[in-house]
Amino acid sequence: MIDRDNKPAIVQSDRTILLETDGPTFEDARDCLAAFAELVKSPEHIHTYRITSISLWNAAAAGMTAHEILDGLERYSRYEIPQNIAADIQDQVARYGRLKLYRADDGGLALQSDEPMLIRELLSHRSLRPYTCGTASGNRILVKPEDRGNVKCALIKLGFPVEDLAGYADGAPLDVQLRSETIGGQPFGLRTYQRESVDAFYMNGSNRGGSGVVVLPCGAGKTVVAIGTIAAVNTHTLILATNTVALRQWKSELLDKTTLRDEDIGEYSGDAKIIKPVTIATYQVLTYRKTKDSEFIHFDIFNQGQWGLIVYDEVHLLPAPVFRATAGIQARRRLGLTATLIREDGREEDVFSLIGPKKYDVPWKVLEKQGWIAQAICTEIRAPLPADQRFEYAVAQKRKKYRIASTNSHKITLCEALVEQHKTDNVLIIGQYLDQLRTIAKHFNAPIITGKTPVTKREALYNAFRTGDIKLLIVSKVANFAIDLPDANVAIQVSGTFGSRQEEAQRLGRILRPKASPGAIAKFYSIVSKDTCDQEFSLKRQLFLTEQGYRYEIVDADPA
Repeated sequence: MIDRDNKPAIVQSDRTILLETDGPTFEDARDCLAAFAELVKSPEHIHTYRITSISLWNAAAAGMTAHEILDGLERYSRYEIPQNIAADIQDQVARYGRLKLYRADDGGLALQSDEPMLIRELLSHRSLRPYTCGTASGNRILVKPEDRGNVKCALIKLGFPVEDLAGYADGAPLDVQLRSETIGGQPFGLRTYQRESVDAFYMNGSNRGGSGVVVLPCGAGKTVVAIGTIAAVNTHTLILATNTVALRQWKSELLDKTTLRDEDIGEYSGDAKIIKPVTIATYQVLTYRKTKDSEFIHFDIFNQGQWGLIVYDEVHLLPAPVFRATAGIQARRRLGLTATLIREDGREEDVFSLIGPKKYDVPWKVLEKQGWIAQAICTEIRAPLPADQRFEYAVAQKRKKYRIASTNSHKITLCEALVEQHKTDNVLIIGQYLDQLRTIAKHFNAPIITGKTPVTKREALYNAFRTGDIKLLIVSKVANFAIDLPDANVAIQVSGTFGSRQEEAQRLGRILRPKASPGAIAKFYSIVSKDTCDQEFSLKRQLFLTEQGYRYEIVDADPA
């Protein structure tokens, strides 16, 4: 008889898993579930996970078997695992790899399965027919090479993820070596998990490698993983970055840590359109068009260079038009980088099909224990709405309610107390609403960075913050990602994008880079309006970080 009384998980027949947080095995069970399930909600005592097809396919692509998943559930489940859940896990995991895409002898593509009837069954679906040619022959059907991405997208919607083994174009050769020390003389080499990330993606150039996503915490060196991959592939590379500031940080890192020269690296942004062996482009310029019905005039960049590798930075933010362009360039190696696979638009299937499955993942707390990212303490401060805003909030429409609650004037008073408490620290105040941020900037007489701040001024302010000339910086959502501010150790969030889990993770990430002082602890404060939708959305925003092992201390505050 198995003693289940003290086990923390309850697996339910609707694919949800309830996990008690108070037991001694909670953390081990949480890390187990995170490999193949998604956190849905996380109140204080019981967290709810959901097993999804995508979560299981990512686990399968990363090498997990159905037996390992069921063994993990059995290890922590208080009750017997429902039979339908066990069968569902076995079925979904087995679906990954039942269909494989190969390069045919004539240079075309062939979709193949060990089950000829599966091929014939799938051909009965209209959504698949436009991308195939000829008739099924035994256990395979030919696929139009230009529809390599489209056929994968169509099949995943039918519940059959394709293992793409059709290989990749080599691209133009480029000799890139990693430095043993940076230009500044600091020793440099890939950390163990960074090397493992590169190896998991590239797989020595085999057809089983070459496309997929590496998931690492903010501050853990995802850029370095890409640099290591470029050095492994040794080919012309296109890097897609979130904005011009991030683009120039990429260039600085490439020059600092590789043998690439300035003339080897091109910038493709609003300021310049230069294509070089390694070209860094922004998502903004790629998605620019004169009118909403016009063509995307810069998509030609995907075909202008002999790219052997395309790097998608912050792949969880990938714009829909870039997905469409990516569907047509499946013969090129594709590396996605992100701190979280969560997409608030629900397009995780497109990431899986068009960029590739998750290739490598490390829990945030693991790297924190190893000292590669800073230890952080998260605090949610709940402030009441001022009396004059309570009636306005009560009668407002839903979207207006959120803005009223988010811009609660008491938040400035609380910011004042926190800034005073951390006057010797390097503090970021981050928010969503520009009017609110400008008011805060004026109150503190502090510099502010928004989307309208010129790139040269942004870079000057970021540099002044890095050197310590500025100790307090007010930033909008433009600083959510891809900004290297290693000395930032306090972040105060005054408003956010509704319930965006990835935004919360990115904002915490601004203060997670290892600190110069050993044992230094980063502080992340989220100020919310008590008993409002601001508080409700805050709970959703915290989900991903809760799954990674972070807990929020709740503090009730009355600024009056």
